[in-house]
Amino acid sequence: MRTFFKGIKKLIVLILVIIIFVVGYFVKDGYDLYKAAIDEMSLEARVKNLKEMDNYTKLEDISKYYLDGLIAVEDKRFYEHHGVDIYAIGGAALYIFQNQKVGFGASTISQQLAKNLVLDQRKKLVRKIAEIFATIDIEKNYSKDEILEMYANISYFGDGYYGIGNASKGYFGKEPKELDLNEATLLAGLPNAPSVYQLSNNNDGTYLRQIKVIQSMIKNGTLDQNEGDALIEKIKNERGI
Repeated sequence: MRTFFKGIKKLIVLILVIIIFVVGYFVKDGYDLYKAAIDEMSLEARVKNLKEMDNYTKLEDISKYYLDGLIAVEDKRFYEHHGVDIYAIGGAALYIFQNQKVGFGASTISQQLAKNLVLDQRKKLVRKIAEIFATIDIEKNYSKDEILEMYANISYFGDGYYGIGNASKGYFGKEPKELDLNEATLLAGLPNAPSVYQLSNNNDGTYLRQIKVIQSMIKNGTLDQNEGDALIEKIKNERGI
């Protein structure tokens, strides 16, 4: 019996060593991918290029409805975490375990900015690890408001519109600061799946996503329940959904 338990202990130690080796391998590859991207063009240069783009919009010139909607639906703990939200990751993992399927992502606004600004869209583990290194770098060098501003300006809204300035003017003929609650919550939902939700598709899913934005704002305490419910009712009546 003692020999049996010794064998089990050795097996457990071996498994742990293998896990550590595999994790270390992917972490190193992720860091190398991040380092290669930064060596090609520094983070500072990438930020400078973004801010020099046409229609780049400062945070104070963006509708508060849009910013509140964006945070509520994409990253409600945005101002609390340091780039990676452990609670969101745990929630996503629990959902997958309980439902045996992927239900929602756990990427923060900072991580999405890192992906769009520094890396690419490939859905690979190594790229995800590289994204974490890029996120740490972004959080270390820029304030939360700067990160939020950059994300709003780098997001794709479908129909060829990159950035909140282009999307606001292209879809509604308005400056981003002039967006009303209906328009702002509609735009806040588009970057989640722009090729699906873009307004040219006239897709009911776009408006169901908008309703989710509104509900998230209510839950997050940034929108009055009655005002939100009234807009949801209006959307459902107009779309017949």
